[in-house]
Amino acid sequence: MRTKSYILLLLLTVFLTSCGEYQKLLKSRDPEEKYQAALRYFNDQQYVKSQTLLDDVSNYYKGTERSEDVLAYLARSYMGQKAYESATDYYQAYVRNYPKGKYATEAYFQIGHCQYLDSPDARLDQDITRKAIEAFTLFVELYPESPYAEQAYTEMAELFDKLALKELKSAQLYYNLGTYLGNNYQSCEIVAKNALKNYPSNSYQEDLNWLILQAKYQQMVNSFEELKADRARDTQDEYYNFVTEYPTSKHRKEADKMLTQIKKILKE
Repeated sequence: MRTKSYILLLLLTVFLTSCGEYQKLLKSRDPEEKYQAALRYFNDQQYVKSQTLLDDVSNYYKGTERSEDVLAYLARSYMGQKAYESATDYYQAYVRNYPKGKYATEAYFQIGHCQYLDSPDARLDQDITRKAIEAFTLFVELYPESPYAEQAYTEMAELFDKLALKELKSAQLYYNLGTYLGNNYQSCEIVAKNALKNYPSNSYQEDLNWLILQAKYQQMVNSFEELKADRARDTQDEYYNFVTEYPTSKHRKEADKMLTQIKKILKE
């Protein structure tokens, strides 16, 4: 018990001493003292304290050689806090002021990476996802041999998948609406085809192609008699495209049932 009490007292003493030192630093008029302390806090992963002190000295060092380091460490401190929007702002400020600076490679990469981390669920607006892709695209153009390049390509592929998933969900919604207030199957087909065109390497290709086949089939079933034969031939072509591309698809049995109905219409 005495040992535990001693340890708790020691930790409390260290904590109070640390708080006292930090409060003194906030009141200090010595920018160099604050800057050096900010770096120590950063290395100790005390990012809020680091960021606060760097904010205090940023105007003092503006226009000096130290300004480049202050900007970079401010961005890093916000990253440490997972404040990705603020980190993005500071990394963007860095590349505007020091496009070929010593932290430029890191900054260009982190702009995309911060936006990647801030990218929302596929059901929500994807403006920041597109910005992240633009940032990564610029980064790999500028620094194709960078150690960050592989990670940039990996995260960019995930972002493209997210955009494709959003389009897949939109196509599914149109499909579910069916003939309600119009031909939503056609809209489903258009959205799915655009997703395949815009994101050719996405992970949802089979799902998108399956939706296209389903949409064509439903348009055939629901069409006027004079249009059924043409739509049946179009759907049959889509069926063969699908089973050729995905011969072991989980939808194969259902697709084969569609083909039976298609052939029946064509015989008639």
